[in-house]
Amino acid sequence: MKTDPTLNETLHKTLDERASHCFGCGAANQQGLHLAFVIDATHPDAPRATAHVQLTQRHEGPPGYIHGGIVATLLDEAMSKLNRPLKVLAMTRHMEIDYLRPAPLHQPLLLISRHLRREGRKLFHHAELQYPDGSVLARGKGLFIIIDERLLARAGLTQPQI
Repeated sequence: MKTDPTLNETLHKTLDERASHCFGCGAANQQGLHLAFVIDATHPDAPRATAHVQLTQRHEGPPGYIHGGIVATLLDEAMSKLNRPLKVLAMTRHMEIDYLRPAPLHQPLLLISRHLRREGRKLFHHAELQYPDGSVLARGKGLFIIIDERLLARAGLTQPQI
């Protein structure tokens, strides 16, 4: 039986190489947000992630403001970055967002997330989109489910080792 060489190549790529087209953080995605996070894992059970954001008219919803779906994406991306320092692969199961103020385009903003707790395979995270002075524009809570290691093995992946 002949093996597909591109499938074989894909299976041997690292997780970061496979995620290079992620809309939120993927370097190879020309249409993506190219978010770069700094992870603070000083407290291993309570990691935090931070990214600077300044979006353009390409991400506009109401004139002069970031589209609500992009705000949701920012919060989801920030929360998902907490899974790596927790040494797991997990996917968003549920997310709640409070849009408190319109988020402006062309201005520096800050994206901050923190891990709240773990219950078995369930991870609970929190994120905020803020002005640099700390005024909150939007906040979200997310439930992430750790992917079963048997499913990862079938896909040629393993849980991240840090």
